[in-house]
Amino acid sequence: MQAPTILIIEDDDLQYEIYEEALAKYNLIRATNGTEALAEIPKHRPDLLILDHVLSKGELGLDFLPEFKELLPFVPIIIVSGALEVHQQLKALQGPRRAHYCLTKPLDIRALRRTIEIALKECGEREAVRQFEALERSHRIDALDLFSRSTDRLSRQNRILDIIGKSRQRPNISALAREFNVARRTIIRDLQELIRRGQLKPEVYPEWENPAEEE
Repeated sequence: MQAPTILIIEDDDLQYEIYEEALAKYNLIRATNGTEALAEIPKHRPDLLILDHVLSKGELGLDFLPEFKELLPFVPIIIVSGALEVHQQLKALQGPRRAHYCLTKPLDIRALRRTIEIALKECGEREAVRQFEALERSHRIDALDLFSRSTDRLSRQNRILDIIGKSRQRPNISALAREFNVARRTIIRDLQELIRRGQLKPEVYPEWENPAEEE
């Protein structure tokens, strides 16, 4: 199985030598600034990107983050920098075109290796699939919940019709609420809906248009 390719955007030669030694099991590609990286990506599409902030030719890594995400929407990005304030780190990790991780220099090599392993395993296309599946599940749950509540409401309203139809007295809101184990306002809404649909005559519950006194 071919080793994952990591594009490292780092202008410091000593820092890159550290990467070469620590990440020897991966296929490494180097760029010294964002412009070089953008030119390299179409030739060698990486599986992961490591991005420094202060780069050669006065370029700043975070300025290129939106372009990298545009070209590599499912590729995890790890920012490694000692020049970022906390608010800059937080900004880089937020929004639709964000990095996945932010590590500080001097770099903890064990933390870097661990982060790369997690990123390659959990991020990227797998992450997008999981998010889509979770969204689908949430929609199904919402739909089932709405269907269940709608069915319960219709069943309760039919029972209310039966009860009221057998009595000539004004409906007892509190008694109906106790019988169906719901709030008084729920019974009031049921009566309002039944009247609007023409299943109950308005005189059965004269306050139906302004039930404030019953709430």
